[in-house]
Amino acid sequence: MTSVNKLLRKQLTRDDWIIIISNLVPVAGAWFFGWSVVEVFIVYALETIIVGLFTIIKLLAATVAKRTDTWYNQGSQQQVSGLFFIFFFIMHFGIFTAVQMSIFSGVANISLPGKGAMHFFFHWWEYINEDIAYMLGGFIISYLARDLIPFFARKDHKTTPMMILMFQPYGRILVQQFTVILGSMFLSFNLGKVFILVFALAKIFVEIFLNFDRLLGNTLPARAGTDGDESGTPSGKQ
Repeated sequence: MTSVNKLLRKQLTRDDWIIIISNLVPVAGAWFFGWSVVEVFIVYALETIIVGLFTIIKLLAATVAKRTDTWYNQGSQQQVSGLFFIFFFIMHFGIFTAVQMSIFSGVANISLPGKGAMHFFFHWWEYINEDIAYMLGGFIISYLARDLIPFFARKDHKTTPMMILMFQPYGRILVQQFTVILGSMFLSFNLGKVFILVFALAKIFVEIFLNFDRLLGNTLPARAGTDGDESGTPSGKQ
């Protein structure tokens, strides 16, 4: 009960309002302005790619600044090149994203005629029309304003462990992937608008009230959190 009261008393920041607005704009479009529900779900699916690209930019900046960093694996640790972190992230996150988008495209039946389930992942730009471009642009501006620009302003690329930078997207993306795939099933029953609203509210709650960075910092060895605060929270924020 104390935790619930603490959440309810949270003072919303500028970044919190950016999250709220960017997630509710597609909802308003689908409910009141005739935007396609399928297109809104496509945007939420493509948001995964945006997050991945921004993470690669962060890792590239950290590689230029530090060249190497500590890689933790089953209790052992070693110094590896930042390029290894980037390669591992592209492969691991790429497979993660490919599975999500192929399931989504299959269940929602959005693949182009004669194309397989993986076509959406490998040719995602072919699915972007004017409305989708506007919605994607809103999310890109949102991530720039509350994530990438502050990241460089705080010089987090020089202090945040690359292991943490690499895994920061996964917490939010896991929630997003589950809800996007589940939402695509609702499309089959013409309940897309209802689920988009529920999904957006759940996504807002997760992004604002659940501190994935603190959870991530606590899962890595103590050394990985030494560049953040004493509690092990990394100094960067996805």
